[in-house]
Amino acid sequence: MKLSFRSSVLVTATLAGMLVLTACGKKEEQQPAAPAPSSTAPAAPAPASTAPAAASTVAAAPAAAPTAAPAAPVAASESLKVASVTLGNAVGNDKKVAKAKTSFVASDKIIYASVATEGTTAGATLTAKWIYQDGDTVTTVSDISQSISTDGPAVTTFKIQNPNEWPEGKYKVTVSLNGQAVGNEAFEVKKR
Repeated sequence: MKLSFRSSVLVTATLAGMLVLTACGKKEEQQPAAPAPSSTAPAAPAPASTAPAAASTVAAAPAAAPTAAPAAPVAASESLKVASVTLGNAVGNDKKVAKAKTSFVASDKIIYASVATEGTTAGATLTAKWIYQDGDTVTTVSDISQSISTDGPAVTTFKIQNPNEWPEGKYKVTVSLNGQAVGNEAFEVKKR
C-alpha cells in the first residue's frame, strides 16, 4: 500500500498527538497542580448609589483554583497593609483623592475614600463601611467590598453617592482588610 503525502502527515500528526497526551498524563502524576495565576491589577471601584437611610453591599471573593485547597483570607494577604485612608469629593485617574477633605457640604453628590495599600497579595478583600451618626442613632449608609490583587503599592477607591442633599452631621468610614478593621476616617457634612 502506498501512502500519499497527505496521509503520511495525518498519521505522523496523530502519533505525535498521542505521544504528547501520554507524556502529559505522566507529568501530571509526578507534579502537583499549580494554582491558577491571578491578576496583578487592582480591582475597579464598585459604584455605590445610596441615600443615607439605605444600605447596599457589593462583595466579590477571589476564586480558588479547583485543584488547590482554598487558603484562609488572612494568609492570602499577610504582606498587605493599609497605609492610609483619604477622603474627598473628586479623584484623579490614579484613583487618588484630588484634594483631601474632612468637611463636606450637604450638596456634595459624591464622597470618595481612597485606600492606599502597601505590600503584595494574590487576593484580599477591602471593605468600606460608611455610617451616619445622629445623636445616639447610628445608621449604615453603605457597606462596600472589593477584591484586590497587587504586587506592590496600590490605591482602591470607594464612594458613596446621594442624588439629594446629605443630612447634616457626623459621619465615619471604617476600612477593613479581610474582615478586620484597619483604619477609619471621621468627617462632617455641613449645610454650607
